[in-house]
Amino acid sequence: MLGAIAGDIIGSIHEFGPPAPPGTPLVDPRSHYTDDTLLTLATMEALLEGADYASVYRRAWEAEPNQSWGARFQQWAREPGAAPYNSFGNGSAMRVSPIALWFQDRQQALEAAAASAAVTHDHPEGIKGAQATVDAIQQARDGRTGDAILAAVCERYGYETTPSLDALRASSRYNETCQGTVPPAIQVACQSASFEACMSTCLTLDADTDTLACIAGGVAEARFGVPDWAVELVQTRLGHEQWALVQRFYQEG
Repeated sequence: MLGAIAGDIIGSIHEFGPPAPPGTPLVDPRSHYTDDTLLTLATMEALLEGADYASVYRRAWEAEPNQSWGARFQQWAREPGAAPYNSFGNGSAMRVSPIALWFQDRQQALEAAAASAAVTHDHPEGIKGAQATVDAIQQARDGRTGDAILAAVCERYGYETTPSLDALRASSRYNETCQGTVPPAIQVACQSASFEACMSTCLTLDADTDTLACIAGGVAEARFGVPDWAVELVQTRLGHEQWALVQRFYQEG
């Protein structure tokens, strides 16, 4: 989850801008967490406390209602007991990384990913995006190569990817859906040689940058670990209670 949160913070100031030129610094004084981080933290809370996903996601919105929440999510969060809204947006995938670390068994992890998605993103593509993200993280945690992870995810979930990161950079277009965000995020994480390289590539794509980097960061963490500077970035941007929750999750997960 540190990788996912770091990715969100790194991508935050690039979310609605043009692709960043190569060599753009990963950390900026303006870098901040977004709703992606808040919902990732909420997923941790649900797992640690045995709480239902809908309740913790609504509490996350209530705590910081002025964050960059999606309009449909905000409407859902305002109405206790509201039904899921058949979304296939990338929100189901950006908040799911803690599940990949909490469950050792793949089937249990995939079922939990589906459950976390379904409270809002119950469209099949929303479910699939969350499950593919968890699957990729678990494969990386188990030591599979980037090429093997990417091939397995494409085969299992029917995702199409480009032949190379250069081709991806040339073809990328802003997209807030799971099917438009999860495949490139996993591709970047699998075809990069380090956590830093993964983040750098995310910034150069025409994309929903914070969410792309959040999803890619979860996979990159499982492949490479999180460098000290990124851990420090997360610690300095999160509040004290938020950072304590992250530490507790790593201790108990």
